[in-house]
Amino acid sequence: MQYSIEWTAPAARELRKLDRSVQRRIVRAVTELGSDPRPPGAKALVGHPAGVMRIRAGDYRVVYEIEDDRVLVTVVRVAHGREVYRKL
Repeated sequence: MQYSIEWTAPAARELRKLDRSVQRRIVRAVTELGSDPRPPGAKALVGHPAGVMRIRAGDYRVVYEIEDDRVLVTVVRVAHGREVYRKL
């Protein structure tokens, strides 16, 4: 089953600020979430509702929410590993 991918406005803004090569790496990783929203290496975020996960894309992290009932993955945040959890 293929999941739809949505980006929140803040996540899309964060992505646009990054270098093109980093953007491509992140977009590739997010696109792959459509076919497998829980890939190996994805981790559930502790202290957040069920379905909030993160994946690594190089030095960057992508925080996203999975809605199985709507077959939807929503990208919530994109940031460097040391900054990503500050505003969650």
